[in-house]
Amino acid sequence: MPVRYQLDGHVARVTIDRPQVLNAIDAEAEAELQAIWARIEADREVRLVVLTGAGDRAFCAGADMSAGGGLSGLEYWAATRPGGFGGIALRDTLDVPVIARVNGHALGGGLEMVLGCDIVVAAEEATFGLPEPRVGRLALDGGMVLLQRQIPYRHAMGMLLTGRRIAARQAAAFGLVNEVVPRAELDAAVEAWVEDMLACAPLSLRAVKQSVRRTAHMAAAEAQAQRLPAVVEALQSRDADEGPLAFREKRKPVWEGR
Repeated sequence: MPVRYQLDGHVARVTIDRPQVLNAIDAEAEAELQAIWARIEADREVRLVVLTGAGDRAFCAGADMSAGGGLSGLEYWAATRPGGFGGIALRDTLDVPVIARVNGHALGGGLEMVLGCDIVVAAEEATFGLPEPRVGRLALDGGMVLLQRQIPYRHAMGMLLTGRRIAARQAAAFGLVNEVVPRAELDAAVEAWVEDMLACAPLSLRAVKQSVRRTAHMAAAEAQAQRLPAVVEALQSRDADEGPLAFREKRKPVWEGR
């Protein structure tokens, strides 16, 4: 399979497994990713996701341009890709947090997938870029609309208008990456984020992500007034009682996710 899926406790681990082409995405891999995100959305046992690429060279190098039957730019734009590139770049129905474990190059659609994640941890050797203009194409599946919403305008335009790659440290300085570590420490750094998230009530995390994602375009007062389903569910949950009770009893809370 071009994409591996593993549920480890409450952590879903999704690995693009095409290292021979720098984990570039072809039609089969795209379909598999779409199916995996739908599966995760339907499984309330999943509390967070770690997304990565196989091998040491690339997280994902974007669309597999070497695959046969390539589409024209207009044909690609017209094709249906729910949720943007890899099904994650523009997905607004996935309420569990997603950590991008960036083990190498995140280029084109690979960067678009990173932009669809919530936390980004990168190896020092990782690079980021949207090189589509250099081959006469456009970052249609999230890159052009997300990058300038997530990092300062000048930095975004500097990347979009040149197709330049930037190193992981520079990406962190731009605000694109949460943490950069030596490759040997990448897994430990990711697991530290995983543990911190698992220490939180899972319904609280769903509510936070749903609120942030669905109200980012609103004025603060309008956003605060929204009665979003995940927020209501979290406030009415047994976990909302368990947290204060555990605090009073001076113990760690036992989250049920309901």
